[in-house]
This record gives sequence, C-alpha cells and structure tokens, in this order.
Amino acid sequence: MLTTQEHNTLQFIRNYLAQYGYAPKFKEIGLAIGVTSQGTVHRYVQSLEDKGYIDRMKGNSRGMSLVELPLVSAPTIPLVGKIAAGLPIEAIEDQQELNLSEMFMGPELFALRVSGDSMMDAGILDNDYVIIRKQPVAHDGDIVVAMIDKVEATLKRFKRKSASEVALIPENADMETMVYPAERVNIHGVLVGQMRNYR
Repeated sequence: MLTTQEHNTLQFIRNYLAQYGYAPKFKEIGLAIGVTSQGTVHRYVQSLEDKGYIDRMKGNSRGMSLVELPLVSAPTIPLVGKIAAGLPIEAIEDQQELNLSEMFMGPELFALRVSGDSMMDAGILDNDYVIIRKQPVAHDGDIVVAMIDKVEATLKRFKRKSASEVALIPENADMETMVYPAERVNIHGVLVGQMRNYR
C-alpha cells in the first residue's frame, strides 16, 4: 500500500518520465507535491524503491526508472451524494468515489495560486488554487492563463473581438475589460478545476 504522498510522488515521476524521457530531481518532485524538505522527498522516493515501484542508479540524481507493476490505485475520497447550494434537496448516499488524480493530476495539467480578486464574481478568490490544462488556444468564454507581451501573466475570461484583437475580461464588476492586439497575447492554458483550503 502507498500513502497519499507516496502515490503523488510516483504519479509525478511517471508523468515526468513520460513527458521528458528522464527522471525529475528531488527539488522538482518537492515542488510538484508541495514538500519543501528534500529529506522528506528522499524518504518518499526511498520508500517507493523499497516497495518495488522504482529502480534507482546510485550517484545519478536523475537515475530513476519505473518498475512495471499492476496499475497503482489512484487517490480517491468517498463521493456520498449531493448537497443543495440553492433550494434544499434530500441528501442521498450512493457510496461512489471521486478520483482526485483524474481531476487534478496529469502531464498536461499544472496548478497556480490565485493572487487578487479580479475573478471573484466567477467564484475564484484570492489564494485559491486553479488547475490549468496546457494549451495554446482558447474559445470565447474560456477562463485562461494569458501572457501579455511575454512578460505579464494573468487569469481572465477570453473573448476574441476580431481577427486582430482579443479581450481579457475580469469577473469583477469594479474592473474594466482589457483589449489587446492579438499578437501581444499568448494563451498558456485553460481553467479546468479549482481548489480552496478552508483550514
């Protein structure tokens, strides 16, 4: 059995190997799983080796390879029903599971921490985490990570005004839409999920 962090570590190593063809360093693993201590990351990696999920080459910081094993079960939490955010409804338990790795992990996904309140009317608040799917194009209405002049990144709703202009629209009634020549704006990804920690 793997702990949640061991599974996250293994999943990141697997995705990294698939994307780059070589293994990540401990620092990269730590950034991906939210652990700052390289000693802790080393412990997770050592545990994966001890449990037979990976092989490591001594003296090579990227010397990791996967051991072919049956598919590791993904991290899940019970999905026990639904709850009303409008009119009350009867809560029904159905004992399904919510697969967190399908929602929030994958080689094409990355997370960003939101700073500011420009998207508050879309329910995206300061210090929330957004899950972004890497892609260079967007459709009207998508919430995107846009890079302006290859310098400034922003999270806004996208709208193409014409062949030569795009609008980046805040979801905050106190802020104005920003309109740019299309060549000044590069799309880095589209919003696919959101997380908020109430602790």
